[in-house]
Amino acid sequence: MSLASLAMYVSPPPVWEATRMFWKALAARIRAHGLDAPEALDDDIRYDEAWLRPDLLFGQTCGYPYVRHLRGKVQLVASPVYGLPGCDGPLKCSFIIVNASSSAQSIEDLRGARAAINEPGSNSGYNLFRHFVAPYAVDGRFFSSVHETGGHRASIDAVSNGDADVAAIDCVTFGNTLRFDPDRIAGVRILAETAKGPGLPFITSASTPAKDLVILRRALSETIADPALADVCDTLSLRGISLLGDADYEVLAELDREAARHGYPAIA
Repeated sequence: MSLASLAMYVSPPPVWEATRMFWKALAARIRAHGLDAPEALDDDIRYDEAWLRPDLLFGQTCGYPYVRHLRGKVQLVASPVYGLPGCDGPLKCSFIIVNASSSAQSIEDLRGARAAINEPGSNSGYNLFRHFVAPYAVDGRFFSSVHETGGHRASIDAVSNGDADVAAIDCVTFGNTLRFDPDRIAGVRILAETAKGPGLPFITSASTPAKDLVILRRALSETIADPALADVCDTLSLRGISLLGDADYEVLAELDREAARHGYPAIA
């Protein structure tokens, strides 16, 4: 039996419920095209453990681990197009957030501040953040401390409750939280936007046959366009897909290299 895992955007609860409903409809359409697909998403497997599973039929990864570790080991299915502030087709930015009461007007005002990151493997919470800060770093440093929170929501909370002064939050996560958990956002404000890059691609195993990849793309496009799924897709802010290739994601690796050229290979 094949594996399906969609664990990148799983909060707030309405988003997770819509994700489950979306997969149920997508899986039925995949099966209607003659390809076996699991009835339900695998909720037990860790999100990143699914990526390299040989039985992965449908998953979603982050663009930064894709360019660092997954190229040639998985196949790109499509990149989602989200209809939220900060998104531009399949491209998206991160929002640099500070406490709502912060007097900071620019990133330069935050020199020596305490930063929160979700994890060093994240494009939105780390790679885009580091690229944004890199021109202002001196001798490889800008912040007084860097705290790893483990997730975007935890980073929002850290800035809101004063445990950190600044973080970079994926604009889709920020938009979903603003829509469905606005109290969590109330204690922060957006200071700036990072550069944009391609968003979190849907992927399948490297061993998925080409004919099956065609079915996945067709079923995905049809499911998003299905009027019966309009409410589900609206909850997900999912507007369509874009067929990006490996070269399109190379920009994320270039942002990594550009930060290193500024002498800022790691957030510090």
